[in-house]
Amino acid sequence: MENNDLNFDNRVPLEELKITVEQIKQELAQVIVGQHNFMELLIVSVLVDGHALIEGVPGIAKTVTAKLFAKTLKTGFSRIQFTPDLMPSDILGTSVFNVKNSEFEFKKGPIFSNVILIDEINRAPAKTQAALFETMEERQATVDGTTYPMAEPFMVLATQNPIEQEGTYALPEAQLDRFIFKIKVDYPSVEEEVKIVQTHHERKGEKPQDKIKAVLTPKKLAEFKKNIHDIIVEEKIINYIANIITSTRNHPHLYLGASPRASIATLATSKAFAAISGRDFVIPEDVKKALVPVLNHRVILTPEREMEGMTTENVIHMIMESVEIPR
Repeated sequence: MENNDLNFDNRVPLEELKITVEQIKQELAQVIVGQHNFMELLIVSVLVDGHALIEGVPGIAKTVTAKLFAKTLKTGFSRIQFTPDLMPSDILGTSVFNVKNSEFEFKKGPIFSNVILIDEINRAPAKTQAALFETMEERQATVDGTTYPMAEPFMVLATQNPIEQEGTYALPEAQLDRFIFKIKVDYPSVEEEVKIVQTHHERKGEKPQDKIKAVLTPKKLAEFKKNIHDIIVEEKIINYIANIITSTRNHPHLYLGASPRASIATLATSKAFAAISGRDFVIPEDVKKALVPVLNHRVILTPEREMEGMTTENVIHMIMESVEIPR
């Protein structure tokens, strides 16, 4: 007897989404060596309307990967280098006096694009960061009393360097919370390093971005987002997410636990992980995949544990081990 429940496709059409995600990965793989997790998290971020914070030492292709990822989407792209003297008007735009009609006209700043890459976000002063975070959260900018909405899609990818802390302004917790993921990018392995040098040699001066083609249109992206909203989530999975997030709030190793925004982010990204796997329902593995990048920047270790060299990832894994997996 045939069991129709095993035919996932008839509930939510996911085949095209799965193929498109693979195409984006293949495009990026022409230039970027390794970094599969990084690429997948960028794709999930855009599918759930999230912003991503990318952390890693200089020279490991954080900016290049984000830039090339933006190129796989048929959308606008702008890059803003944050510096200590950057003012809110430098990113939002400013009113300019037009001599012809004796009126002020608003000239939009670089934030008015679709994918915005912000390099070294922690270099800019607090008021510039505040202007950016308002735009990220509200998806609009208010200048001189007039509100300007952002075009869809709107996604901020921000890089920060964890090593050079001179002349940087730490991002406040409430603002870190605006990022759906904090993606930690590590050094490549020896094999990957060999391949990086090899491909650079073989490129013979050709620009990496010339190799990348756009794969996904804004219209298709909107369609895929709708499909992700329709992914089935059983009550036991919702309870599983809630149990893990609330466990962060009374954990002895944590000084600050995660907020309900973390639960919502975990749910949204678990649905996206299920969808790109071609499944129209969430399983505990999807939740586990989402937890580290979702919680990384939302929980703070106690000073004692930090001095011992423990990381937030260690504690997140401990919590995952301690919460019963739904069957």
